[in-house]
Amino acid sequence: MVSKIELSKRQEKIIEIVKENGPITGEHIADKLNLTRATLRPDLAILTMAGFLDARPRVGYFYTGKSSTQLLSESIKKIKVNDFKSIPVVVNENVTVYDAIVTMFLEDVGTLFVVDNDNLLVGALSRKDCLRASIGKQDLNTVPVHIIMTRMPNITMCKGDDLLIHVAEKLIEKQIDAIPIVRERDNGYEVVGRITKSNITKAFVSLFNDD
Repeated sequence: MVSKIELSKRQEKIIEIVKENGPITGEHIADKLNLTRATLRPDLAILTMAGFLDARPRVGYFYTGKSSTQLLSESIKKIKVNDFKSIPVVVNENVTVYDAIVTMFLEDVGTLFVVDNDNLLVGALSRKDCLRASIGKQDLNTVPVHIIMTRMPNITMCKGDDLLIHVAEKLIEKQIDAIPIVRERDNGYEVVGRITKSNITKAFVSLFNDD
């Protein structure tokens, strides 16, 4: 009977801590109570199953007075572009459309970023651009990509410290598959990465994986 009363008090204390500090990890709750995480695990499991607390991987425990949707939204808004960027696939502006198409298929990408001889961004080449060129009567082995690409300054770009949610909004708004991550230089922009719809999906899934 004494142990039940003691356990109940500890559980009440856990709820108070989570109310005041949530979202908070189990480790931090344990630190505040000067207990080990293993000792608290049964209490946290009971409180979660009973509906007093909720938990999200990578986020921690929160009092159910705060909606999980709100918590998820807060987590998403903290993710930066650099956290989920991919290696960019670039081609020189003078390569032929044929070679660009081959590069697209070999690298399995839907968009190539086009650079000049100084490796500065000058355009973007999508599958639609290549398809449009192939429908015509031009010889793809002789036409350079700079003839058919989308040119600067009409390229949507982002930087590594931008919020991923803002880049996702750009992808939707512009109806494009990829955005180059750039670093500003004196005479232009250097491509240092890319963000695609797949990167956005990986970021979303990571919020639910307890790695």
